[in-house]
Amino acid sequence: MANVFYPDALKDSIHQIDFQKLYDQGYRGILFDIDNTLVEHGAPATPEIIQFFENLRRIGLKSCVISNNKEPRVKSFADAVGCEYVFKANKPMKRGYLKGMEYMETTVWNTVFVGDQLFTDVWGAKRVGIVSILTKPINPKEEIQIVLKRFLEYPILLCYQRYRKRHKETLL
Repeated sequence: MANVFYPDALKDSIHQIDFQKLYDQGYRGILFDIDNTLVEHGAPATPEIIQFFENLRRIGLKSCVISNNKEPRVKSFADAVGCEYVFKANKPMKRGYLKGMEYMETTVWNTVFVGDQLFTDVWGAKRVGIVSILTKPINPKEEIQIVLKRFLEYPILLCYQRYRKRHKETLL
């Protein structure tokens, strides 16, 4: 049951992900969560993140941010980094993921999702059938509802790490 929450890979940050390798493996689109995945919660796009998205484009990857946040937050971030966006995505519901793939003109077979939460980001990606990469949150100081979710994520992450040690496969 808990394995519906298991990501396909776990990384400390987006900077640990080999996006060139993903491209070489046939992936063409990357869906990203924004808050605590790309930048601290509520923060604008930084020069480093703007450069990060430019590098993705140079590789040949399309990108889209999907967020449960409201349009002003999501649109301003997406405009700054130059990518598509889906606001009020209602993750883990499928709609936001599917809309993001539609914008990028990708499929479940060549799309990856990157986010920092199991119960919204990873579970939603699993429900749609796309590869998911879980990153550690950028800033541990979060709103109370997210802190409570993190508390519930902890035992699942422990089981996931034991599972990965036993199976030793590395997808990404």
